[in-house]
Amino acid sequence: MYALKYQQPVTLPDALKSVEGDAKFLAGGQSLIQAMKLRMTSSSTLVDISKLSELKGISVSDNAVTVGAMTRHAEVALSVQIQQAIPALAKLAHGIGDPMVRNMGTLGGSLAYADPAACYPSALLALAGTVQTNERTISADNFFVNLYETCLKPGELIQSVSFQRPLQAAYIKFKHPASRLAMVGVFVARYKAEVRVGVTGCKTYAFRATQLEKLLSQKFSPDVIEGVELPWSDMLSDIHAGAQYRAALITILAARAVEQCLAS
Repeated sequence: MYALKYQQPVTLPDALKSVEGDAKFLAGGQSLIQAMKLRMTSSSTLVDISKLSELKGISVSDNAVTVGAMTRHAEVALSVQIQQAIPALAKLAHGIGDPMVRNMGTLGGSLAYADPAACYPSALLALAGTVQTNERTISADNFFVNLYETCLKPGELIQSVSFQRPLQAAYIKFKHPASRLAMVGVFVARYKAEVRVGVTGCKTYAFRATQLEKLLSQKFSPDVIEGVELPWSDMLSDIHAGAQYRAALITILAARAVEQCLAS
């Protein structure tokens, strides 16, 4: 890693003041630090926000679940409130990485880093989520822009994330055996007026499978999407899975997620 300065403010105003130039916020560090060690990214200053208590916590209302940006994956997974309100979200968090990653990594950090194979982005999209920053509220559909890129501006900090409570939901991922990141991950959420399907691991950033959403909104059954072929020209292709394979797996996993919803 390059030499850098490290700061750990204890108040939100101090944290926001500390981010100047190429300084970056450090949440759990499970992605950013690894990227810096590999020199995929660099920064002259890291601003550690782990002491900011106002960015932590979970609250549940009749319509939504709101999670503080600095809430750890393990806290999401073990939260009785989330297990009761959106069980699929708790299950997703439980399947992230290993115990160390789950006890260090944070919801806000994962979304801000926007790894194309991360799990939370699919949930944000499927659960009609909103991201609250120190400046504005951003809808899930406008949040992800490109590879490791979101619409966040320099110095803008995620404070909390809200997920709309669905009637039913399920998340299934085909995971990489070493990293446990999603080679393909599909989150299906059913609401009164629509079905939303968030997908991760297949393109440079998470997206909604609108073709499947339309079919499932008409009839919520795995049969209606069986054999549906999705466009794959812009899908990722690597030594682990080809683009066409990933596209086919989206439909298969979506059907399994629907089955799980109907069985719950």
